[in-house]
Amino acid sequence: MSTRNEEKRNGAPFTIHRSPFASCGGFTLLEVLVSVALLAMAVTVVLQLFSADLRAISASEEYVKATARANAAMRDVLDDDTLDVKSLGENTEDGYALNVNIDEVLKERTENLQVRVLEITLTLNWTQGTKTRSITLRTQKTVPKKA
Repeated sequence: MSTRNEEKRNGAPFTIHRSPFASCGGFTLLEVLVSVALLAMAVTVVLQLFSADLRAISASEEYVKATARANAAMRDVLDDDTLDVKSLGENTEDGYALNVNIDEVLKERTENLQVRVLEITLTLNWTQGTKTRSITLRTQKTVPKKA
């Protein structure tokens, strides 16, 4: 159902037909385009944050694996009863490079004791993407002096 209004334009009468929905407010095409553009920007920001989180999770996963491997290697070194000053290097099948340095420390302080203090430094290197990563573990162990 439409309503008719008669008005004069340039002296000539004409009729305006309005639908019953004319009083309902709607969105213009410009308003819809602006809101879609804002929504697209918001979604883009959220997706970028999500992908950055995924990269961080991947990197932390590699560090956890490397730390577990380095910890196991350090336990193997510490379990050795014939531990002495030396340097070791090894490349593993899965791309890790392991370097172990054992040095005697605190010689002056242990001069009159029956033990020596050895400092063990273990460095594990690996490549992730184009970057080289590493983790270093350091500890000390007392061993009997050589006769």
